[in-house]
Amino acid sequence: MSSFETTIGLEVHIELKTKSKAFSPSPVNFGDPANENTNVIDWGYPGVLPSANKAALEGGMMAALALNAQISRDVHWDRKNYVYPDNPKSYQVTQQQTPIGHDGYVEIQMPDGQTKRIGIKELHVEEDAGKNSHSGKGYSLVDLNRQGTPLVEIVSQPDITSPEEAYLYLEKLRQLIQFTGISDVKMQEGSMRVDINISVRPIGAAKFGTKVEIKNVNSFQYARNTLIYEEERQREELMAGHTIGQETRRFDEPTKSTILMRVKEGADDYRYFPEPDLPPIHVSDAWIDEVRSRLPEAAATRVHRYMTEFGLSDKDAAVLTQTLEMANFFDQTVANGADPKRAANYLIGDVNAYLNETQLDLQNTKLTAVNLAELIKLIDDGTISTKQAKKVFTAITEGKDPKAYVTENGLVQLSDPSKLTPMISQILDNNQQSVDDFKGGKDRAIGYLTGQVMKSTHGNANPKVVHELLLAELSKR
Repeated sequence: MSSFETTIGLEVHIELKTKSKAFSPSPVNFGDPANENTNVIDWGYPGVLPSANKAALEGGMMAALALNAQISRDVHWDRKNYVYPDNPKSYQVTQQQTPIGHDGYVEIQMPDGQTKRIGIKELHVEEDAGKNSHSGKGYSLVDLNRQGTPLVEIVSQPDITSPEEAYLYLEKLRQLIQFTGISDVKMQEGSMRVDINISVRPIGAAKFGTKVEIKNVNSFQYARNTLIYEEERQREELMAGHTIGQETRRFDEPTKSTILMRVKEGADDYRYFPEPDLPPIHVSDAWIDEVRSRLPEAAATRVHRYMTEFGLSDKDAAVLTQTLEMANFFDQTVANGADPKRAANYLIGDVNAYLNETQLDLQNTKLTAVNLAELIKLIDDGTISTKQAKKVFTAITEGKDPKAYVTENGLVQLSDPSKLTPMISQILDNNQQSVDDFKGGKDRAIGYLTGQVMKSTHGNANPKVVHELLLAELSKR
């Protein structure tokens, strides 16, 4: 058993889905050509004046509400001064002194079933920096489209004690933020990034160990791997009698190790002072109530509703609420008349398989809740069989109308007794041995006869109706 204990704090940066930047009218669009979305305010030209984006501040308030945090009533903006190629103003506007939210918490479910509360020290709204691309040829390229994009930075208390706890916290935090609608929290697009602070100390030591920071980790798995490595590295250093320096490191995925970048700066190095070009803001109770009224239904609330209202299992409800898009799609499918359990099964099974195969997000497909609901209703009313539904599902992934596709391709299931009975009678006449076997107690004979009917109708007969009619005709013989 280790004689050391680990302390972890995470700083999570989340880009907000606003139309314009935090302090300028430049648009915010991921994937646009480099340096297309900038202006003189982003560059900090002399004489220009920024203007605070109300939607960004409200995004911070929504995040605070989702994380059970207190909202500051009076906030002002601060300048954080530093020189770096992706920061043309040489300062970042943030909320160092008066964060929009403070003293919140996130509850995570531990592997043993227990719940653990991770404190949120503060969360503040600030602007993002640009992005450097290193060519490896002696020069770097700078894209300032991201410069000025509004962020919420969420700073946890040092309550996390293992890499696995950190992973669970990040998963839960991502879900909570996504269900507010303020961000798509896509780590692959940089809209959620993690700075890690980790220290190790002997068990029972009065003070925390020296903190090491790992910057801009962009996946949950990388975060866990980073912490696993760094935890072990610091333990080995201490056991060897070495001291841990306060430094900034980066995670190197190929070697799954951390590499020293620089000695850590202190707060004094940033020369914080109040932003002179932006007035302070008072947040009233009425404003908070108005923002709260716009919060979408939280994931935990939806899980409870799906279980109590629709009778879904806790496991299925949890899968449906892994993303806001999936939960909304399920709600819309049910609202369009689909059976909730069948809708859940389709989304968890066929739809998820399709998304994994195509590597698409649900909102980027041609699937619609209306078409999926119509497909499910066609199954439930006997128009098509579950086997035929597989073809129809493929059609709706291509944006086709399910009813029209069924009609055009002759997939309407044959359920009319007046048409099936003569066929069944003829099949029984031609298969006397199977009739005798059935009357002799051989139940498998009914399966053979059902197969003959399905073959004669090219698979379009309703198996349930066929079974009932077969039994009725056999009883007459």
